[in-house]
Amino acid sequence: MALSCIAQPMSDVAALRARLLAWYDENARALPWRVPPHSGRRADPYFVWLSEVMLQQTTVPHATPYFLTFTSRWPTVSALAAAPDADVMAAWAGLGYYARARNLLACARAVAADHGGVVPDTEEGLRALPGVGAYTAAAVAAIAFDRPANVVDGNVERVMARLYAVETPLPEAKPELKALAARLVADDRPGDWAQALMDLGATVCRPKSPLCTICPLLADCAACSDAYPKKSPKADRPRRHGVAWLLTKGGKVALVRRPPKGLLGGMLALPTTDWRAMPWTDAEALAVAPVSAAWKGAGSIEHVFTHFALTLRVMRAESDAPDVEWTDRSGLEAMPSVFLKAARVGLGL
Repeated sequence: MALSCIAQPMSDVAALRARLLAWYDENARALPWRVPPHSGRRADPYFVWLSEVMLQQTTVPHATPYFLTFTSRWPTVSALAAAPDADVMAAWAGLGYYARARNLLACARAVAADHGGVVPDTEEGLRALPGVGAYTAAAVAAIAFDRPANVVDGNVERVMARLYAVETPLPEAKPELKALAARLVADDRPGDWAQALMDLGATVCRPKSPLCTICPLLADCAACSDAYPKKSPKADRPRRHGVAWLLTKGGKVALVRRPPKGLLGGMLALPTTDWRAMPWTDAEALAVAPVSAAWKGAGSIEHVFTHFALTLRVMRAESDAPDVEWTDRSGLEAMPSVFLKAARVGLGL
């Protein structure tokens, strides 16, 4: 990795940092897990950690109501550690990647059991917790404890790619972008610096139509264009097929709990066939139906996961069956979105 072409004198780095921090002092986003710059307070490490986990696969507007719900129900890491798995998984529904919710619980319980409910204050200590990766450890260390950590999310990658006109496409450019960001980390206000870069990427250096004319780093930027970061062509997403079974009894719907490991593990869901490359014929599907009933086709849905796209046909029947968990229709919102979509189609909603 050759960085000599973009290496900056330390005086230039200091001036760049001063410009961005001054901008942040005036333009910092008001977020429920954040403390304002120069407030004299530090952010709650539990709030920072929880927000970072939630934000890994979604946006601030989408994550915020979930964060407020979690912190209202479980205001401390010890309270979360004591929560039943099913309650946490249900509260997570709609945020995707349920393995993160399972890791969230495992981490909270480790903090409660091994650290007296006190979140470790170093990257090394945070990395030792279950489910805490390099990015989350750096973010919590910087934002909650003011440690000089290199916090690089998608927003920061985009800022670095434009600031230095990095021609290497993503994802290959990730190590280069992380190294560039590391050059700008300093002992002065590391938490504010990390959040300033994030805010710049989220509000000014946007993925499309960046607001270059009002950017505090305009004079430093080599690109000033949404042509960066460069991206490698995406591989085609494979398609899988399955059948979901919507069994109803009056105003109730039969649900099952998925196995604890694997995709959507531990979540309440509609019973389904396996999800495979070839579509299921009616005969194949009926041969593995969860109960014997007068099943009829009730539509289908499309759903996109990170690594594959799913076509899920919905079969519906009315029957009273044992060994299922009957749930009022009003309780279906606790299911992952793929099953909620299927249930709504099957119910004609």
